Amino acid sequence: MDAQHLSKRLAQVAAFIPTGARMADIGSDHAYLPAALTLQGKISFAVAGEVVAGPYENMEKEIKENGLVNQIIPRLADGLAAIKPQDKVDTVVIAGMGGALIADILERGKEHLKGVKRLVLQPNVGEYRLRSWLLANHYQIMAEQLVEEDDHIYEIIVAEPSPVPFSYSYYELMFGPFLLEKKGPIFTSKWQDYVKRQEGVLTQMANAKQPPIDRINQLKDRIALVKEALK
Repeated sequence: MDAQHLSKRLAQVAAFIPTGARMADIGSDHAYLPAALTLQGKISFAVAGEVVAGPYENMEKEIKENGLVNQIIPRLADGLAAIKPQDKVDTVVIAGMGGALIADILERGKEHLKGVKRLVLQPNVGEYRLRSWLLANHYQIMAEQLVEEDDHIYEIIVAEPSPVPFSYSYYELMFGPFLLEKKGPIFTSKWQDYVKRQEGVLTQMANAKQPPIDRINQLKDRIALVKEALK
């Protein structure tokens, strides 16, 4: 993968970036996403943030090799601290991390989200935790997409600040309001695999010398919920 050839996952993330956006890609690694969007002419400005020196140096190299030093700013910073007021960022991307970590980054960097009109988030796990943060902080989910690549299934969540009240049920936070509507073969595959894995965990707990009854019952309830969603 490089800026000219994005992975299927990143290509789908890119599809949710508005044309002309001023973007911040947090945890950008090689800066492939902002570089690709800039080379395509879809955006003209981006901040690529990294908290680790190695990936930051990779970003600098990729940006220079593609002749984008005047359009993409690499910053070594923790989370949303990579964004400066003068950047006038309106779109933030955080992809390829756990949902709990993404939620933590958003929570710690709230002051940097002023003026941001769109969040494009791709959690590897922990989607419920991330959707719960969005709800608590008045970000309405505008779109969701499942992407299957290299035997992994990823969720992409697009959210925007909402001036009007809204709410999501536990069911919607768990599975995604748009994904529940669409479902489809990838949705089915993701949650069938979840049921299979958790039933294995359930068997192990039930065979323990001192079975954790409360945890077993919680897991049974969760499995039943997933099976209901799969109907």
